[in-house]
Amino acid sequence: MHTRLIDEVEEWKIQRTLQLVREMGVNTIVEFFPWAYIERSPDQYDWSSVDRIVRHARNQGIHIIARMGLVPGWARQTPDDPRAERSTLNTLPLDSFDDFAQFAADFAARYAGTIDQLIIWNEPNLAFEWGRRPPDPQAYAELLKVVYPRVKAAVPDAIVLAGALSPGASLGDGRDRLGDLEYTQQLYAAGAAPYFDMWAVHAYGARVSYDDPPYPEEVNFRRTEINHELIAALGDRNKPLIITEGGWNDNLRWSAAVRPADRLRWTIGAYRQSQEWNWLEATCIWQFSTPWQARTYQDNWNFVAADGTPKAIYWAVREAFVPGADNRP
Repeated sequence: MHTRLIDEVEEWKIQRTLQLVREMGVNTIVEFFPWAYIERSPDQYDWSSVDRIVRHARNQGIHIIARMGLVPGWARQTPDDPRAERSTLNTLPLDSFDDFAQFAADFAARYAGTIDQLIIWNEPNLAFEWGRRPPDPQAYAELLKVVYPRVKAAVPDAIVLAGALSPGASLGDGRDRLGDLEYTQQLYAAGAAPYFDMWAVHAYGARVSYDDPPYPEEVNFRRTEINHELIAALGDRNKPLIITEGGWNDNLRWSAAVRPADRLRWTIGAYRQSQEWNWLEATCIWQFSTPWQARTYQDNWNFVAADGTPKAIYWAVREAFVPGADNRP
């Protein structure tokens, strides 16, 4: 599962959430650890928010994959950057690549043996996630070339994940989103392949079943297979993939959502199908729960409501994958 624990204020909620995660049969989570939360000024770290998540995950026997991103203010702006006044939390100037690499290396070193997989950035093929700038595969390749050796020097056994692209075709002539397949090809052309160990995929199902056939023009769960085939064709046949986001939304009023019963069946089907892909490391669906209720369609990605109440999909997945589970009261 992909969890959202970093913004929880009360520690008992982190503990309870991870207990529910374990009881649903989950052994791996993806959690976001924002750089901006931890290194608020250069070389001044506050690890407390990470430490408490790690402590409770360890107690529950849950493995963590760390998603890295979100730039602190001191690293977003440089005096000679004409975009400085328009920077966003996702703006990472070239001059700050080294700072981010050092943070990732220090993070890996602190949690070595507990967190050994780091996702470098999120959906860099989206302008929104790339500092409201046109997506730039060459720049992302350069980021990986800076981060990878620094992390490996700190923790040789660490696993660096790249990708985690927004699935689908280009939008806005590639300025809003550069299509994931095209982005991947350009990233490899920029020489990024030696600078990551695993390729992260976002496997959203759109409005079709988990077993809908894969087509390059379509967004569906089995698009993951196209990602695998593309990586192989680009010379990385033995590099594993991992799904770090994915799934369906069951909001009754959102045009991109599906019926709750379909979401339930398709999620279980997707988990079972992905277990047959021997090139896939894990499937982490978006998302377990959030610390707040958005009162929009965003709430309908959740398996557990913001108040801690498990939804029907939680009980169904637990029953499907935990033998002999004592189900809902």
